[in-house]
Amino acid sequence: MTKLYNVSSSPHVRSKLTTGGVMYDVILALLPASVMGVWCHGIHALLVILVSIATAVLTETVFNYIAKKPNTARDGSAVVTGLLLSLSLPASVPLYIPFAGSLFAILVVKCFFGGLGHNFMNPALAGRCFLLISFSGIVTSFEVDGVSAATPLVDLAAGKVINISEIFLGFSNGVIGSSIAALALGGLYLWVVGGITFEIPVAALVSFSAFIALFGGQGFDPLFILAHLCGGGIVMGALFMATDPVTSPVTSSGQLLFGAAVGILSGLFRVFGSAADSVSYAIIISNLLVPLIDEISIPVPYGNRSQSNEKKGIPKSAITLCIITLIAGACLSGVFEMTKETIEQRQMEANAASYREVCPGAEEFVYDDALSAAVESLGGEVYGTDFGKAYINEIVVGNDASGNVAGYVISATSGDGFDGNITLSVGISADGTINGISFTELNETAGMGMLCGEDAFKSQFSGVNVDKFILNKSGGSSADNEIDSVSGASVSSGAVVNAVNAALDFYAANVK
Repeated sequence: MTKLYNVSSSPHVRSKLTTGGVMYDVILALLPASVMGVWCHGIHALLVILVSIATAVLTETVFNYIAKKPNTARDGSAVVTGLLLSLSLPASVPLYIPFAGSLFAILVVKCFFGGLGHNFMNPALAGRCFLLISFSGIVTSFEVDGVSAATPLVDLAAGKVINISEIFLGFSNGVIGSSIAALALGGLYLWVVGGITFEIPVAALVSFSAFIALFGGQGFDPLFILAHLCGGGIVMGALFMATDPVTSPVTSSGQLLFGAAVGILSGLFRVFGSAADSVSYAIIISNLLVPLIDEISIPVPYGNRSQSNEKKGIPKSAITLCIITLIAGACLSGVFEMTKETIEQRQMEANAASYREVCPGAEEFVYDDALSAAVESLGGEVYGTDFGKAYINEIVVGNDASGNVAGYVISATSGDGFDGNITLSVGISADGTINGISFTELNETAGMGMLCGEDAFKSQFSGVNVDKFILNKSGGSSADNEIDSVSGASVSSGAVVNAVNAALDFYAANVK
């Protein structure tokens, strides 16, 4: 009788594990990456981290106060969201970027869905995707010592040799939390204390590596695969974002399947996508698959033989939605293929109209082999070091009716626009005088940056023969080389001036 067990009333399972304990473990695990990010990128990186965390905590506190709910900001989950978001941003972003991202992540993705445990996707990732869509020109702009530069992934995609050791330590150009060594150290700590299990990170990294080996174009080249693993956000995503317990499957088999989905989608976007790194989108899409993964991976309780459990499988609603998605995707793909040539033709017509506007004396526009070779030699990289994120797209020669050169037209793009790229044509006469500028891509804020497309701003460049323009933000310019900024749109105005100056510099170096 002494060996009988005493069974008390439920609940029977007790654990010292708390939400706050888990979250503070994550914060501690992210400290090495944060310290390395500030050390490598400077004090502005620290400001980005602090603004992001403060906004996340304040947003959750204010929402709970207004909604008359208990203050959950003390559990550390808001701090984790703000910290993860900031580490996934470039160190050079303006401070309103982490503010907007954290506000969206906490308010829309977390609070509006019922708070921690009810969000269907990772808030930090959702905030980053929101910023990528809303402020793509800023969030994808990386600088080293104030000069725009390509990330290692962009260099890798262009076939350039990259320094893996610099990327591994975090000294290369990239986001604040780009140190793979620091991230791996934090991930190891989380695994040791039980904050994460090995299934999701291992499945994600292995499937990603396999996809790169099969479809990356270099075969099973260890250095090439290692470069892809170190470059971009796959390590941070696999260790700290995909392992979010709220938005990941509950079973080991489900976690393996989920991790494999993350890795394969990341590899798919990396190799065949237009963006160099789209791990954020891969994890969010996989988050949406978690209910389905749980449905097919959670085992039936022993002894339960109900009809519903015996027929357990993929829900009909999921199959229907999948079929609808495939049909819609096929239709959209078909429409794109049918209209692709028309779109390209319209773009060519728009470019031709822009060229005629800035070089009115030309009867035809032709390409010069030497000048085209000079453009190609730039390799699509940022032009020079004094023009921000400016690119030279092409140069054409305008000939008059007699076949004489009437002028040149240079197409240039600035990636420093407030809402994305700004592409324009600069018409330059044979003696170096600017005939004018015309925009072929301008998507700035209505009533502000879009005013750069008005004659009041564009006419400042016409009929002037200078080597370089200077932006005057205070207005009232009298010198030929000074351009008055559009009121309230100095960022857009500066981007236009940078693009024009890049065109002038290219003209001086290759034509004049």
